Formats: sequence, C-alpha cells, structure tokens
Amino acid sequence: MPELPEVETTRQGIAPHCESRRIAGVTVRNGQLRWPVPDDLSQRLTGRTVEQVARRAKYLLLHLDDGGTVIVHLGMSGSLRVITDHSPPQRHDHIDLQLDSGACLRFNDPRRFGCWLWSPNPEQHPLLAGLGPEPLAPEFDGVHLHRLARGRSTPVKAFIMDHHVVVGVGNIYANEALFQAGIHPRRAAGRISLDRYQRLAEAIRDTLSAAILMGGTTLRDFVNSDGKPGYFAQSLQVYGRGGQPCTRCQTPLREVRIGNRSTVYCPACQR
Repeated sequence: MPELPEVETTRQGIAPHCESRRIAGVTVRNGQLRWPVPDDLSQRLTGRTVEQVARRAKYLLLHLDDGGTVIVHLGMSGSLRVITDHSPPQRHDHIDLQLDSGACLRFNDPRRFGCWLWSPNPEQHPLLAGLGPEPLAPEFDGVHLHRLARGRSTPVKAFIMDHHVVVGVGNIYANEALFQAGIHPRRAAGRISLDRYQRLAEAIRDTLSAAILMGGTTLRDFVNSDGKPGYFAQSLQVYGRGGQPCTRCQTPLREVRIGNRSTVYCPACQR
C-alpha cells in the first residue's frame, strides 16, 4: 500500500499539471471502487478549476474554485498519472480528469480499493474528521505522544500507527523510526518516558522527511504512460531485513508479528 511519502511524492508530481487548470470533462469507466464514485461527479467537476492539490494523511485533496473538494485515496494498488500523449486507457484505468491544457489526470487501480469522493467540507468528512496531526506539522512532538500514551498497554508500534494518534506512519516507517529511536516495538506505549518520545517523534519526522526528499529527487514517470510512478529506492535499516545483521551492531535482526504486521527490530539496539 502506498504510504505517506509515496502519496506526497504523487502530490508533488501531479500538482504542477493540475493546479490553476480548468476541468474540461470527467470520464468514469468503473465507479465501483472501495466506495462507489458519485453518479454526479462529472456534473460537479466539469467547468471547475483546481485551485490546489493538497494532502491530508494518505488522502489527496483536489480543492476546487467553488469550495468543493475531491477526496482521492490510492488504496492498495492505485496510482495517478498525468497523460499528455493521448495514450488509450488500459484495463484498470478507471477515471480520467480531462484538463483544459489537453492533458488528463488518470487513475489506475487494479484492486479497486481506492476512492474518488466529493465533499463540500472535507475537514468534516467521516474519512478525515478525527484524524491525528500530520507527522511533519509543528503540533506533532514527543509531548503529544507522551500525553496520548498515558496508561496505555498497547505496543508502541501499534500506537504510532494509529491514525487517531498521528497520521501517515505506516508499517515500513514505523519499523524504521523505532529503530532510529532505539525503542523496542513491543514496549507498552504507556511505559515510555517523555524524553524517549521526543526522540521517537524526531525519528518519525526524520524518516518521513528523508523518504519524501528521496522521492522528490527521483520524481519521474508521472507524465505519460510508460510505467508506474517512480517512487524512491528505499534505504531501509530494518524493514524486510529479518535475520540479517543489524547495520549498527551486527546482531541478527528479529522478525515478529505485531497487530498482524511484519515487525523487524534489533534485540540489542532497541529496548
């Protein structure tokens, strides 16, 4: 599933092609996504101008000039591409947003777990209301984590992956941030000091920022149809490396399941 850095990389890739562009038409080839695409989506969007392409958690938000917003989620396998060469749609190309530039924003989703919804007030939409802070926002810090963790026996890895606590910390980056902060993923969230939560918040911020930066430096293939969006080549310290030596101390990394998700950690460096 695309995580926050991949979604932010997508936002950065499509925004220059979509912002300040008028929507000339909408083609919905298959509206049976995770939630049905609204029947009146074309009517609501045609003629409107995309003022901003924003992101909230793993949702992309196309803010329009009439105050409405299109909420897009990539689901398990979705991608957005800007098509400028009039390439014909392929099997899983479900939605096209034609722009007045002659290009179109094309949504591809083989598993159809993504969504395209319209909202007059996205902040109050059920998908977005109640979400925790953005991990790169000023209000996210160790004090926030320590306060919410008080009295909780939940493993800290599951705690930081809870989107009510902080958004966008998916499985890969939870593994990496906990390793960077030296915190065992099974440690109870309520038994971690404020100082260690400060380190964890900084590790989350650093890990996601580095991933976004790497995505930006390798940004390509968002235009035309010669493959999937080119996300970044990840330099992972622990995720996917169970049984291999720790990059810090050479101790074999251990792999367990927490919340039914693969979790890799160093038994020597993380406590």
